[in-house]
Amino acid sequence: MSESKAIILGAAGTELNADERAFFRAERPWGFILFARNIAEAGQVRALIAAMRDCVGRPHAPVFVDQEGGRVQRLRPPLAPSYPPAAEIGALWRRDREAGLRAAWLMSRLHAFDLSRLGFNADCLPVLDVPVEGAHDVIGNRAYGREPAMVAALGRAAAEGLLAGGVLPVVKHIPGHGRAGADSHLALPRVDAPLEELRRHDFVPFKALSDMPMAMSAHVVYAAIDSAAPATTSRKVIGEIVRGEIGFDGLLMSDDVSMKALSGDFAARTDAIVAAGCDVVLHCNGVMDEARAVASRAPVLAGRAHARANAALARIAPPDATPEEAARAEFEELMGGPLVAAAKERQRIG
Repeated sequence: MSESKAIILGAAGTELNADERAFFRAERPWGFILFARNIAEAGQVRALIAAMRDCVGRPHAPVFVDQEGGRVQRLRPPLAPSYPPAAEIGALWRRDREAGLRAAWLMSRLHAFDLSRLGFNADCLPVLDVPVEGAHDVIGNRAYGREPAMVAALGRAAAEGLLAGGVLPVVKHIPGHGRAGADSHLALPRVDAPLEELRRHDFVPFKALSDMPMAMSAHVVYAAIDSAAPATTSRKVIGEIVRGEIGFDGLLMSDDVSMKALSGDFAARTDAIVAAGCDVVLHCNGVMDEARAVASRAPVLAGRAHARANAALARIAPPDATPEEAARAEFEELMGGPLVAAAKERQRIG
């Protein structure tokens, strides 16, 4: 079988068209990612994921989704309940630390139930960013809170809940997007905080979870480290901070290469991401011209990147014995949300 390329790609719609099938067969992306535009109903999602994996000849190829809860939740009712944002888990933690940790674990374990039955095996969660006063609200209530130790504790619980359900977590956005004053989807944020402040605050949760299998980079300039390039394209940030100080040696994927924080054409962006030390380039929007340019410059997954990819997939284990209905009832009791009725409706439909 041909080797995989160091790319994760999206598709345009709810099923693959002929061009996409041919492109995926030829370029052999390591993984795929789905967004709301790709999701209609349960059978369709399963068929789309199966078609993607068939194109690359790997029945367990990683298929990612952003399923956090709150405003970032690609699976919506009836496919999955509406889950609360991370900030509500953080609020519970402040009232009762044990209950907060349990709720973080349970919500991720429930995500794993929702995702695995459709064919997903990776979730871009937990968000380990720690916002500060005056930061842009692109993170906002997606964060557990503003205390690094609390974010680390809840983030670990969330990651372990996914792993318990046979779904890989992706910590994001390393080494920290919480201080950014702009939305990196639209502009390039610049953080001018001193390195010691970043070490004391922003890096803490990522260092605490440096053993996780995968992480997503931040399209953020950290002026104290590299005043020119965002982390995603900075050899210094990735080498000295992400791999060095933070100690993360898992698979590092870029945030979406099509975001406006990055500059240059898509071939140049891909070159810069790979040269900086990211293992895999992420392209999400399914626009074929962009994806072709990314694929034209993405290398075959080899060396340390290949080893990290294999090590990440090796972390997928059979789900534990958690009973789904009881877990949903317990989470509802902790959070006070109408999840059980929504879960029953989802099960009835899909």
